[in-house]
Amino acid sequence: MTITTTSASALVPTASASKYLQQLCKHWEHNLQVEFTPENGTVIFPRDARGADHPGDAVVTFNVAETGLEVRIDASSDEQLEGLKGAVARHLDRFAFREAPLAFDWR
Repeated sequence: MTITTTSASALVPTASASKYLQQLCKHWEHNLQVEFTPENGTVIFPRDARGADHPGDAVVTFNVAETGLEVRIDASSDEQLEGLKGAVARHLDRFAFREAPLAFDWR
């Protein structure tokens, strides 16, 4: 069940957007519901992930853009949104260690 109440998006500048998108999705597909192509991906974080009790699932969407990787988080609470912002940034920086820290201008 997905109940979106709050969202954030960022364009992360990188020339390796497709590579990082695929690495993130492959990493998370071991434990989460994931669908992806080289151009876009979707990851569903369950409402009860890691012992949490959010109102609903969260959806993180990745899209390759001309100047970087577009990231959008649709969450069911502010707490879930903030937690996922941090998780996405930490994981992306880990895969993009040569460029890290990457710039996240969340809106």
